[in-house]
Amino acid sequence: MSNLKMKEAALIYLDRSGGLQKFIDNCKSYSDSKQSYAVYRFSILINPSDIIELDAELGNHILHQPLKAAQVFQSVCFIAVKTLSLIEQLQTEAQINILLKLTHLPPLPSYTLDLCEFPLDYTSQRFYMMQGIVIAMTTVTKYTQGARFLCSDEACPLSKGFQYIRVHVPGATESATIRNDFLCNLCSSSLQEDRKFRVLGDKQIVEIITTKALRAFQGYSNNQPFRFQSLTVFLRDELVNEMNIGNEYKIIGIPTCVKTSQTALCIEANSITFFNPKVPSGISDNFRYLLSLTSCSYWKFTAILANIFASQIVPPGTYNLLKLCLLMSLVQTSDRNKELEDCLDLLIITSDILLVDRLLNFSINLVPRGIRHPVSTEIFPTLSRNKYGTGAVSIQGGSALLAKGGICFIGDLASHKKDKLEQLQSAVESRSITVYISGKKFGDDMDQQMTFPVQCSFWSFLDMDSSSRRNVQKTNTLIGQMDCSLIPANLIEAFGLLINCNESSPCHPLLPTVQHTLKKAIDPEGLLYVASKQFTTEDFEKLLAFAKNLNVEFSLEAERMIHGYYLASRRIRTDSICGSKLSASALKYLVSLSEAHARLNLRNKVLKEDVLIAALLFETSLTLKYGAAVLCVAPNAVFPFELYNEEYLEQRDIYLTQCQQQLQQFIATYGPGTAIFASDE
Repeated sequence: MSNLKMKEAALIYLDRSGGLQKFIDNCKSYSDSKQSYAVYRFSILINPSDIIELDAELGNHILHQPLKAAQVFQSVCFIAVKTLSLIEQLQTEAQINILLKLTHLPPLPSYTLDLCEFPLDYTSQRFYMMQGIVIAMTTVTKYTQGARFLCSDEACPLSKGFQYIRVHVPGATESATIRNDFLCNLCSSSLQEDRKFRVLGDKQIVEIITTKALRAFQGYSNNQPFRFQSLTVFLRDELVNEMNIGNEYKIIGIPTCVKTSQTALCIEANSITFFNPKVPSGISDNFRYLLSLTSCSYWKFTAILANIFASQIVPPGTYNLLKLCLLMSLVQTSDRNKELEDCLDLLIITSDILLVDRLLNFSINLVPRGIRHPVSTEIFPTLSRNKYGTGAVSIQGGSALLAKGGICFIGDLASHKKDKLEQLQSAVESRSITVYISGKKFGDDMDQQMTFPVQCSFWSFLDMDSSSRRNVQKTNTLIGQMDCSLIPANLIEAFGLLINCNESSPCHPLLPTVQHTLKKAIDPEGLLYVASKQFTTEDFEKLLAFAKNLNVEFSLEAERMIHGYYLASRRIRTDSICGSKLSASALKYLVSLSEAHARLNLRNKVLKEDVLIAALLFETSLTLKYGAAVLCVAPNAVFPFELYNEEYLEQRDIYLTQCQQQLQQFIATYGPGTAIFASDE
């Protein structure tokens, strides 16, 4: 009676939810097909909340005994087919394969599978929900959805018909569905598969890690040991190719234990949903007050941000140019599932790699996808044989794809081999990486290739005091040009921004840094400055999270200025031998810099004052690459004074206003078509 009641509830739910009409439509497509099927597969969408309200027992079966619940729906669907004469070819109930697709699970701890907790319950064969980031995936292969077996004894009644049907169930291997040792229940003769009725489906294997495991890739440790492992997810049929390396997903599925050379915990995915984090609603009160105090200026707020940023690592007032560029790069990251076209790559030339390394490492921890590339691993995807013996090729994501929407910090550029640098250059220029899969090497009939978008910003530095650089110094460099001869010129050009971070310069006095280092050695956890207490690391995290999700657009003045500067710069840096030294990507980086400064100011519109900062930074970078040109910009143009108080901020504003007039004059003189622009307006 209980089973009959659940069947009635299942039929009522199918009718109310529209599932019955969808089932009838699917039956019609099977009936119209001329192909003979051993198994008819139907996917039924289930809302657990609605089911539980309708019939608690059926809802409990779906959540905790999904295989038995599928049998209830199987029986209902078989009766519907026979009653309504939907599929004439269908003979037995076993031929119907029901897959229950859940929309969600109850938001309770017992339904969550957390890889950071131990022990894990994977023996109950029920639904769990987990959240994770894809780090590897295989190519798509085939598996057996269902098969028909017949008794080998022709005199046996079961040597015909569709009495012996095998279908895949969650957690089962291929050998559990297809084997040659099945026996007839009637005469005990061996069963043989009728191969022309075998039904194949697509299968893909994906590896994910829990979001908490990103701490292991951020170069940060709070001195508390922790461990993490990846979880293998089996995607089948309509779920194949629905996941991408680097994305984060919520997965509902049934855990199981697969025994290979090493026993591994896996989960058969039932449904997957892309995880979209919530956008923060605002910033801290201290930053809001600071923004109101500096509202009369276009440049003061970001100057103060750079001045006080990372006071745990360097004293306020030092490395301001580098810190401003780091903040601008951080606000160009994204939490959304969209193409990251406005990324901002940074290459830092320094003689103090220890301090710069600490500063970069601190900064990448302020965004969810700040990845410090481990030296022992690969930056870009690599290939290996799949450990489950399916014949598929496993593609390991690498640091760049794991940092999707964030920052990939690759350390000293000179520490990477030539072939890796060439790969990096190609990825930075094209914003994609192509993986070639040799059919001969991996036992396939044909070669394949897969292209992955590279949607992160790269940070790196060059050690100018290394012994190899001291022994090989160019003497014929131009005014303002840095010697980067040990790194391919095309790779240097590929980076959007080149920053000279020389602590011995007037912009970086040694004494405050020495005092800071000594105080930190005495009190590592102490807050040494008032700014550190007023504007905490959490405040900066909240500010960056809010700023990077702002939608910005260009004002007409800013758009004209950025194009005018780009065209003028191309004209003055073009010669008859090498052509223009500015590639088309230069305009993209100018746009990105301008947007970043507007976002850091918490504005939705890019103004010409933002373009000025972008132009000064970009022109400084060009000078380091190619030497000074007509628009001669000082190395410390963005921060010409040490920012002690309000007076120095005012002087900086006056100086930047003068720079803006010089930039406009430069555009008017060297920008082709400038007069036409003016007349159009």
